[in-house]
Amino acid sequence: MNDNTILVGADGSHASYKATWWAANYAKHMGMSLQIVCAYSLPSYAAVSFDATYTSMGDDNVAHNDAQEILSKAKAIADEQGVDAQTLIVTGDPSSVFVELSRNYNLIVIGNRGKGGLAERLLGTTSSSLPAYAYCPIVVVPYTDDKDNLLHLNNVITKVAVGSDDTKWGLRALQIAADFASNWGAELDAISVVPASTNLDDAAEKQKFEGVLDARLESIRATHPELNIRKSIVAGHAVETLTKASRTHDIVVVGSCGRGGLTGLLLNSTSQGLLQHSASPVYVVPRKFVEAEEQRMKEGETSAGETAEVKSLDEFVKEMPVERAKPEVEQQIENAIDPKAHEYQQDNK
Repeated sequence: MNDNTILVGADGSHASYKATWWAANYAKHMGMSLQIVCAYSLPSYAAVSFDATYTSMGDDNVAHNDAQEILSKAKAIADEQGVDAQTLIVTGDPSSVFVELSRNYNLIVIGNRGKGGLAERLLGTTSSSLPAYAYCPIVVVPYTDDKDNLLHLNNVITKVAVGSDDTKWGLRALQIAADFASNWGAELDAISVVPASTNLDDAAEKQKFEGVLDARLESIRATHPELNIRKSIVAGHAVETLTKASRTHDIVVVGSCGRGGLTGLLLNSTSQGLLQHSASPVYVVPRKFVEAEEQRMKEGETSAGETAEVKSLDEFVKEMPVERAKPEVEQQIENAIDPKAHEYQQDNK
């Protein structure tokens, strides 16, 4: 398990480069290492490869060269953040590859709103989405807003929102959100969404729900007494409430239960999906991750010989050292992923 390493997926889309920027910025803040992975599979027919190029049938050399170019650009983004990232290449279907990789990392970052490519494969449907089936938390970084306007993301986290409920994954999401906010010295906004029919103007009714939320927060206050915690009780729909919160917070943390339930609301491709409409990164805590943690706690500390569930990646993951992209290419990418790129460059001179 790579506990001190963040994995980010790059597929040549600007959305994936923006995810690389976010992951590098987070890795630098946390003192963690970063691995950038490019996954591809050779089609049995001529098809679009990665984000924009074409790969001939069975032409591994072309795909390999594409991957090198993608990784060199992503590495430039990481280097600009002061992070010396390791670059990896994986052969295989991206959806299957990233689910398998999630067994070996404690965080994977992917971009959203790319035109096809990795984002579409990993987030296109509930049944095949990475956040629903991953074995580690996933951060989904948005590229544009609902009107296709390029989004600016802050490089300092000051406000963290978390969707709070009594499910195991919801409670684990609350703990993770508290740790995240504490690491950044940020404010934590614990949001509890109650049925839309609830009358929160009734003091007794509101007090009842506040009591439930206070009970959830009790352990958080004990472990993080320094945290500035804000409580929000909202009558309405969870997705709409959390989407709205994404516009005023730097990250939204949610628990995902797997098939159906909240996951269906979070991950579907309709207007109800949080991941498709969030204006800030969404940190998803999957059910499988929570269940794996519980299993490890039941079994206790195991010896190295007993960790067979964590598979070796050597067979299909290979390091691919690449040169950093040329400055002019790096400049083009920065301008394409952040509307305030030029402004920040001027400020940092």
